[in-house]
Order: sequence, then C-alpha cells, then structure tokens
Amino acid sequence: MPVFKLTKQSKLFPPPALADHDGLLAFGGDLSVERLVNAYSSGIFPWYNPGEEILWWSPRERFVIFPKEIHISRSMRKVIAKGELVAKVNEGFAEVIYTCGKTREGETWLGGDMQAAYNELFAAGYAMCVGVYRGKELVGGLYGVRLGKCFFGESMFSAAPNGSKIALIKLCEVLAEEGFAFVDCQFHTPHLESMGGRYISWNEYHRLLRMNLEVE
Repeated sequence: MPVFKLTKQSKLFPPPALADHDGLLAFGGDLSVERLVNAYSSGIFPWYNPGEEILWWSPRERFVIFPKEIHISRSMRKVIAKGELVAKVNEGFAEVIYTCGKTREGETWLGGDMQAAYNELFAAGYAMCVGVYRGKELVGGLYGVRLGKCFFGESMFSAAPNGSKIALIKLCEVLAEEGFAFVDCQFHTPHLESMGGRYISWNEYHRLLRMNLEVE
C-alpha cells in the first residue's frame, strides 16, 4: 500500500483501510486541533520522532481495554486501600504530559511539538489526564484523547511502584461511570495485557468507534 503525503491546507485523511501492514498510513500535515480530532475520529494517530515528518498510523488490529474489564489484583487493591498514592483526574495536564516525555529519554517521540498540541486539545476539551500523587509529588500518570464515549490512550509513566497502574485503574473507573465504550491502547504491551487489555479486529474497532463517537 502507498503511504500518503498530507498537506497543511487539507485536514482530511485517506481511508484507514489503506494503511500498510504495519499500520503506517500517511506523513506530513500538522498537529492542529482540527486535524487531530479528524484523525482520532477515524482511528488514526500520530507517532514520530521530533525533527522528522509527522507519521500517521492506523493499525489493523487494535489493543483495547474495556473500562468495566480493568483487572485489579488483590495486591493492587491493598495498595489502593492504603491511600498513600492518590489519583486525580484532569489536574496538572501540562505537568503530566511533560513528565511522560521526560521519563522516556531515548524514546523521543513525545517532543515539545506533541506536548504543545495535546495541551491545546486539553484546553479545547478533547483530552484528559490522570495524575497519581504521593503528597504533592507527581509519581505516576497518563493522558489521552476523549471523543464522545471513546478514549484514546497516548502515554503513561510511573516514577513510583504501581504509579501507572493506579492511574489506569482510576481512568477506567471514571470512564465506566461515564459509559465510555473502550480505551484504545493502540499497541500491545505486557503491562497493558496484565491490566485486562486485549486485541479486537479492525471491523469491531470501527463499529465501536462509529457507535460511540457522537454519544454524550
């Protein structure tokens, strides 16, 4: 399959079905709020190294977590019950995304332009975060994009044992209460699988996306 070149003038994307076998669909364009909303609404997301052209991806299989299926082990329940780590929703978005980038030195895809773009998405009401605090210290967290009843996870970090797990558990509790359909994890990791993540087909993903984008 060809990889499509985007222009900054048009915010439209080619059909996700035209992505190559690795999921790469297009390159170029920009990280404007309009383009990012269009991308996520079609199951497309940016992922690239700073200083290089923006790459846009849409993998055929999607790794997701259904909020009500989040796995909380007995040991994690004990950690949460101690109350030493407290999860807060939508507090300090800029700090959460900055720390996600800072803790991924050597994995440089979360550069300043990406951080600025998602801060704009948050200001526009299209993003959310969970921060995990030990006292006033930020020790874990995650952020992502929310459209309708769909959540698209972007990055997480943990600067203390269980920091990212508590963030993910809190996220799923909040999303389940609000009737969200899924958390799109984009790619598989053993950590996410241990928390209840699983693959679904593109057809199932697309069906859920279409059903839940406009639901409020």
